[in-house]
Amino acid sequence: MFRIFICLLAVLTAVPATAMVRIKDIATLQGVRDNQLVGYGLVIGLKGSGDTLRNSPFTEQSLQSMLDSLGVNVRDTRLRTRNVAAVVVTAEMPSFIGKGSTIDISVSSLGDATSLAGGTLVATPLLGADGQIYAVAQGPVAVSGFAELGAAESLTQGIPTVGRIPNGGLIERNLPAKFSQIPDLVLELSNPDFKTAVRITDAINRYTRERYGVRVAKERDYRSVDLTPPPKVSLTRFIAEIESIRVRPDQSAKVVIDERTGTVVIGKDVQISTVAITHGNLTVRISEAPEVSQPAPFSQGETVVVPRTYVDAQETGGRLAVVGGTDLPTLVRGLNRIGLRPTGIIAILQAIKTAGALQAELVVQ
Repeated sequence: MFRIFICLLAVLTAVPATAMVRIKDIATLQGVRDNQLVGYGLVIGLKGSGDTLRNSPFTEQSLQSMLDSLGVNVRDTRLRTRNVAAVVVTAEMPSFIGKGSTIDISVSSLGDATSLAGGTLVATPLLGADGQIYAVAQGPVAVSGFAELGAAESLTQGIPTVGRIPNGGLIERNLPAKFSQIPDLVLELSNPDFKTAVRITDAINRYTRERYGVRVAKERDYRSVDLTPPPKVSLTRFIAEIESIRVRPDQSAKVVIDERTGTVVIGKDVQISTVAITHGNLTVRISEAPEVSQPAPFSQGETVVVPRTYVDAQETGGRLAVVGGTDLPTLVRGLNRIGLRPTGIIAILQAIKTAGALQAELVVQ
């Protein structure tokens, strides 16, 4: 794992500091977002892996209601089918999508069904946050996992109670807002930063001053940049041109560590004030080797098991090293010179932060 950590840091240090990215990759247009839809429905046609109606009464009630709407009266009948499962259907409705378009659907089991493989979702209305129906979902469910049960053993791979229906949702209602009716054009940064907002503003104004002869951008705060489209220019074409402009985003100095996986991510602008560091590893090994004690002949004693425990403690000596640097390559070379595993580097970074020598935000996940 230590070699992987060194290779990862080497790759990070090899990336040029002047990397340029498109504006569309770091900012979005305010008001242009997906809308979440949700619905409740039934998946039928399962191979005995559906809900147990006794344990999931809502499935039985839904099945009875569906059959009633189709003209089949089963109100006084005790249903015992196992090929039906109650599910919650979710979807993302893109902005400005038109009526009749299709979207992907996610289906998740709500009861005690063991698998949705081979099932078909019955027509399910999908509602928005305002309670209105915007789409209807229906179709065969595609499940990547599987579950097989036997008398004495079972095998499960993946999550067989969750599936998808590609293009399974049909849009039935248009969103009230249209792209041409957006009152204000505002770019919102994914990672808010004052310097990045200023750089975006300057890059847009340089482009529009050369192409249209006007300045159209003005920074509002560290998160937003206001846009004023030039006259007689298509709004769609204008936004497409703006999103293609490349800028160099700024970032705050951060160190992100994950103690569970031993992951350490160090930002480009992280600096450490010069400090002296030593780190030693203490290993304690405890082994059990019980022995059987036999009594002497004709002593009327009992054979017993006598515990034998061996404890061995070893501590590897730590080298004292001076670590400090004004850039990422110098910092990486200093940490690698100590020769530690990722867990040791995490402990050192936490200690450096406590000492006040880590000039960056330490994020522990």
